[in-house]
Amino acid sequence: MEIRADDLTGPEIKGLILEHLQDMAEHSPPESIHALNLDGLKQPDVTFWSVWEKDQLLGCGALKELDRQHGEVKSMRTAIVHRNKGVGRTMLSHILAEAKRRGYVRLSLETGSMAAFEPARKMYESFGFQYCEPFADYIEDPNSVFMTLEL
Repeated sequence: MEIRADDLTGPEIKGLILEHLQDMAEHSPPESIHALNLDGLKQPDVTFWSVWEKDQLLGCGALKELDRQHGEVKSMRTAIVHRNKGVGRTMLSHILAEAKRRGYVRLSLETGSMAAFEPARKMYESFGFQYCEPFADYIEDPNSVFMTLEL
C-alpha cells in the first residue's frame, strides 16, 4: 500500500468521497453528519491522503489541525471492495505518525454511535483512543461518539 498526499481532483477520490458522504447520509440524520465534503477537505487546516495499491484507490484519511497541539482525524474511509485488508489501520498509523511529527499532544475524532460504525470504533479503541466529551465545536449528540488519544 502506498499513501499519497492527495489534492482531491482525481475522479477516483471524488467518487470515494461521494461514497463516504452517501454512507453517512444512510446511517446518520443530517444534523449529525460531520463528514467534510470536497471543499471542506481542501481547507488549509486539513491535510488529505489517499491509499493506493498500484492504480487502485483503497481508501483515504485526513488530519485537521484544531490548534498547534491538537489534531482531528477526518474522512477515514476504506472503499467497500477493499475492506478487511488493513487499509484503515495503515491510514490511521500514518495520521498518528504525522500528528506526532507536528508535535501534537492530542488527537481526537468524532464517529457515529450506531452499529454501522462499530468496526471503526473498535479500530480506534485498538490504537488506544478513549471515549471523551465533545471537543472543538462539537456538541453532545446521541448519534455521535467522541474519542481522543494523548500522544
